Amino acid sequence: MNFQKNKIFNPAADDSISKRTIIKGESTGLFNLGEVKYSWTKQMYQVMVGNFWVPEKVSGLTDDGAQYKNLTDNEKRAYKGIISFLTFLDSIQTVNLPNLSDFVTSSDVNLLLSIQSFQEAIHSQSYTTILETVVSATERHEIYYYWRDDEVLLNRNKYIGQIYQDFLDEQSDRNFFRALIGNFLLEGLYFYNGFAFFDTLAYNSKMIATSRMINYIRRDELTHVALFANIIREIKKEFPEMYDESLIIKMTKAAVEQEIKWSHHILGNTVPGITKNSTEMYTKYLANIRLNMLGIAPIYPDNKENPYLHLQKMQDNNSEKTNFFESTVVNYTQASSMKGSWDF
Repeated sequence: MNFQKNKIFNPAADDSISKRTIIKGESTGLFNLGEVKYSWTKQMYQVMVGNFWVPEKVSGLTDDGAQYKNLTDNEKRAYKGIISFLTFLDSIQTVNLPNLSDFVTSSDVNLLLSIQSFQEAIHSQSYTTILETVVSATERHEIYYYWRDDEVLLNRNKYIGQIYQDFLDEQSDRNFFRALIGNFLLEGLYFYNGFAFFDTLAYNSKMIATSRMINYIRRDELTHVALFANIIREIKKEFPEMYDESLIIKMTKAAVEQEIKWSHHILGNTVPGITKNSTEMYTKYLANIRLNMLGIAPIYPDNKENPYLHLQKMQDNNSEKTNFFESTVVNYTQASSMKGSWDF
């Protein structure tokens, strides 16, 4: 069965639970959230909506503006390059998520993708709020278009964009699955060395408000990686012919290599508290965790420890939810007790 974009309204469709599939099913276009096939979507909905925040509520950025002037040249370079990359990641997610949602035929999953798209837009607004408060107008322009003068970042952005573009150009099973893996890896790997940089600054009593904003963003990203982990797991159950573990591993290794190369390029050994070795250890450690969410054995067996354990107490302003999504995706995917209303 080939991919077909969902119709806005299809009165002839049968989207009853017994017939419903996550993709390639029939969709009336109606959000009937009283009849949910995937029980994990209810709990995810509650957490994602409960995480609502806006950047204007994060205080202290004016203080960061004063502190920014006192950062070392290497710290300023990393600050600018990392925010540029994070801005790109959330921008491309905001634009691309509807392209995937158009082919998802389960209304409860579509709802979560809509919430994610909204959250990605909030993240983009957050980076704008940071930049408008912390850096000069000239530097803002430089940061947004950092990739124009940085070949490593340009190639990174082009690689990610092409994975999504391939599915737009050809709606094949393989291209859709590649786009799902791309989303999973983007949400699960690409942000985190950047996040560690801001955590490290805050650990050293620098740029505290920026770090606080990043904590809110990270909390959202952990729900997003869990969402795509669940989608991939449902694909494996319902469309095993599409599921390709070797492709997941191949793309994960490529993502790890790219993340290490970029982080070495923008951070290197020049930022106190971060080394090339810690970057490599952390990236591979995260890759093992993400693969475990899909039931795949670690591909980096020598990287079982987080080199930034001293930062963990700073990394989460909602530890129960973060640990829930990062560690127990398998458990709640299989939950069967989530019945009834979507209300809190």
